[in-house]
Amino acid sequence: MLMRLAGGRIVDPAHGRDAVGDLWVQDGRVVAPPPAGAPADATHDVTGCIVMAGGIDIHSHIAGTNVNAARLLLPELRAGDAVASVPVTQTIGRLYAAMGFTTVVEPAISPHVATQAHLELADIPIIDTAILAVLGNDDFLLRLLERNEGKAAVADYAARVLGGSRAIGIKAINPGAAAAFKSNVRRFGLDDAVPGSAITSRAIINTLQAATETLGLAHPLHLHCSNLGMPGNAETALATMDAAGGARLHLAHLQFYAYGTEGKRGFSSAAPLLAEAVNARRNITADIGQVMFGQTVTVSSDVLRQFNARGQAHPRKSVILDGDGNGGGIVPYRYRRTDFYNAVQWAAGLELFLLIDDPWRVFFTTDHPNGAPFTAYPDLLALLMDRSLRAQHIETLPKDAMEVSTLAAITREYTIGEIAIMTRAAPARLLGLADRGHLGPGARADIAVYRPQADRAAMFRNAELVLKDGVPVMRAGQPVARPAGRGLAVRPGFDAAINRSLAAFYESTYGVAPTAFDVPAAETVGRAAPFETVPCRT
Repeated sequence: MLMRLAGGRIVDPAHGRDAVGDLWVQDGRVVAPPPAGAPADATHDVTGCIVMAGGIDIHSHIAGTNVNAARLLLPELRAGDAVASVPVTQTIGRLYAAMGFTTVVEPAISPHVATQAHLELADIPIIDTAILAVLGNDDFLLRLLERNEGKAAVADYAARVLGGSRAIGIKAINPGAAAAFKSNVRRFGLDDAVPGSAITSRAIINTLQAATETLGLAHPLHLHCSNLGMPGNAETALATMDAAGGARLHLAHLQFYAYGTEGKRGFSSAAPLLAEAVNARRNITADIGQVMFGQTVTVSSDVLRQFNARGQAHPRKSVILDGDGNGGGIVPYRYRRTDFYNAVQWAAGLELFLLIDDPWRVFFTTDHPNGAPFTAYPDLLALLMDRSLRAQHIETLPKDAMEVSTLAAITREYTIGEIAIMTRAAPARLLGLADRGHLGPGARADIAVYRPQADRAAMFRNAELVLKDGVPVMRAGQPVARPAGRGLAVRPGFDAAINRSLAAFYESTYGVAPTAFDVPAAETVGRAAPFETVPCRT
């Protein structure tokens, strides 16, 4: 069927297009305009509306064992409304699609529980999904490093894990810290060593960076640094950027590392320093992890950090899982507008967004649900696009908090084109999704149509029309179809000799074959063709 979206403002930064015109769709793909006079089988009049590719969220915790533990711990936060921090699967797809998002990456899945995560993701309607496989604290990797097996062996192991877990990339979470935590270590920095070894966090990071390059993964190593949330941890983030050398590195939720020690309370925003560093290092990309005020829950595989933070839980309950690899921690938290520290966090995230000058290298996240639920995205977009709205918020916050931040002096406002880059074109490029994030011929017809409003949050909260694979799924924020999504995964090659080493390790450690943890055949995941292969770079 040939479909025409008529008369909208088409914003497609990947092709340098920002103009009023028509967009044509056929068989789930964007196509070139047909010959003059060719009739459309269906026409949607989108005159006066903004037409973008479907949004892509590269970092949102929406599935897996830690998320499910949060749902069990906090049933009051898993309701199906728009403020739920840990909504159930069916609700997730509807809420994302209402905002015009069509692809979401769950960024922290242990390979040993990947099957459960994929089963859960398959239950989310409308949106396509992917996972990042967590490495960096697993015993097999640490043994490879202890024995100096070499970069090729680590790359083969990483490829085997990616293929078995059906992941799109590699995530490292405070590398080495969870292993150290098992020896009762409570602080672990970039150059600290795992007890009983000479393996530092820096060495693990560099080794996994090299593996992503050897395998040709589009997405660089996705790194959760050490010292999350600590005063003065901007120095850790800067040292980590330096440790990367010239190799690509993606820093997750950079806001949580944007803290200095200035001021009477020894806590300040160091966002300008980090923004300057990112601007100067073209190999570095970062998502922000913006804090927004309200009740949420922190969900992280940084078990050391979560253990140390459990005393700040609100309400006063938490779960710490000290398991294979990273384990995890669930600590509920309420960000308060009247709290000095929370206000500094809110300001620091916005400073990073506004001071990092390249929208192709800064990514739009709240680290759902850690900084805020993903349902806060429309309000965050409004703050980025309207400095007067930011000023109104600043007036309600503790003055001493704003004195240790530069936010009030920043006048930048994001344009609609920059929003389209940050939430569409740039994530597609970062993940290697050549047929997403743009509206050129051949693109998957994942399309979001917004009707401009003075209230930009309202505009982005309920898209006028959303297409998934060319099929209308949302109208004015209401679902009209609930198609199944698909998973996205890489399949890099590797030397099969790694299987023999893994088999011996798993037999001695677990008494089962490593294949016991692999994501099984397609039909058992609940969808006829559940996975689409994302090519590696040549």
